Amino acid sequence: MAALWSRSRQRQDTGDEALIRSLYEEHGRALLAYAQRLTGDRSAAEDVVQETLIRAWKHPDALVNGKGSVRGWLLTVARNIITDRYRAKAARPTEVAESVTTQPVEQDHADAVVDSMVVMEALDRLSPDHRDVLMEIYFQGRSVAEAAKKLGIPPGTVKSRSHYALKALRDMYADRPKAVNLVALKGVAV
Repeated sequence: MAALWSRSRQRQDTGDEALIRSLYEEHGRALLAYAQRLTGDRSAAEDVVQETLIRAWKHPDALVNGKGSVRGWLLTVARNIITDRYRAKAARPTEVAESVTTQPVEQDHADAVVDSMVVMEALDRLSPDHRDVLMEIYFQGRSVAEAAKKLGIPPGTVKSRSHYALKALRDMYADRPKAVNLVALKGVAV
């Protein structure tokens, strides 16, 4: 019984192979040209032709049902495959390869939150005079003259207080590892 099934399956496989081969020989060039015209890409068109022939192999009854031409059925299947691929591609965002030059669209902000908490804690440890000067210069973005006018003190005093405030902050974190990134005070010379 198994041998009989094996021979009938082998005949069916040979018949399926012959069907697909004859479809490709008769309609392959037209199908490829049509798919290439719709996709604009030769390799994508070849993939579409292959998928079309696979669907013809899976549904041989659609080819012989007498409801239209075989070529028309194949071209319709190809068009549907291209439409499905286009819709699937449009439904998801464009993929961008990660590299050193391409930054992620959304970076993890946890480090920035921790850094700002560390800076705020450090500012709380300073004297009010030193903290006020740093807040005006670094957080409000004022110049020395503007900060002096706002605080009602001479510009020389603003410079002196900012120098000693920054030195005190650096001294507070001198023994800590470099993992603490004082973003707001980065690049400021003592």
